[in-house]
Amino acid sequence: MNLRYILGAFVSFPLLPIMYFQGKRIRASVPKLPEAEGTEGFCDVCKNSDHAMNVIFLGESTFAGVGVDTHKEGFAGTFAKELSMLFNTNLSWRVYARSGYTAKRLTDKLIPKITEKNPTLIVIGLGGNDAFTLNRPSKWNTEIRLVIESLTAKFPGAMIVFCNMPPIKEFPSFTSLIKFTVGNLVEILGEELRKTVKEYDHVFYFGDKITLQGWITKFNLNNKKQDFFSDGVHPSKLTYQIWGKDIASEVFKNETLNKALTTKTTAQKALKKN
Repeated sequence: MNLRYILGAFVSFPLLPIMYFQGKRIRASVPKLPEAEGTEGFCDVCKNSDHAMNVIFLGESTFAGVGVDTHKEGFAGTFAKELSMLFNTNLSWRVYARSGYTAKRLTDKLIPKITEKNPTLIVIGLGGNDAFTLNRPSKWNTEIRLVIESLTAKFPGAMIVFCNMPPIKEFPSFTSLIKFTVGNLVEILGEELRKTVKEYDHVFYFGDKITLQGWITKFNLNNKKQDFFSDGVHPSKLTYQIWGKDIASEVFKNETLNKALTTKTTAQKALKKN
């Protein structure tokens, strides 16, 4: 059992009625932004060359691009463009993501809809909705394993990357109580995810805790904290693009992932020539 979760649940349980009414007020006050348009794209880095890398994005509202007009200016498009330049290869990408989706709904609803047959890399953004619905770490563990195993069964050669958990403690629209309760839970789920992926040699988790001040310092930014949000909850264009470039860089710098993706890309190019 996760001791931090048990202690948190013990402290938070009497406060659930207060959190419920606070949550209703937050939902009423936060604008209902649409998901981004343009769920697929192509990065033409190498002229007169067929694409050699195929990336699929799976996840919740952040991966659905809530907060920007198109996926090209959101996480998926930014990540894809950065990765294609880092590997110097053409790259096709497609997003399968929906607002409000948990790990279980992703397995049940999204994975069966994937039509690509041979993705090189699958990038996943989850955790916020599982935390908002107060999912238990043990249940989350089981559901994450189902995500991994369903994808592995459908795409045995694909590499899988999980992105950072959402920085709920930074959300301007949330009350201190919700930031504490849900913010701690999402960190616990992140710790559980980190332990789980270590059991799979083709699955990775880039789970550095996101803090806005940390980003401002790391990337030498001159922005205010409100600049990172589109509606007080979801990322802004600035956030998506920093996040996408950062994760692409982490993928490229990871020795195991770099070698695997380079090998797959080289093989795909050779196959196209033949």
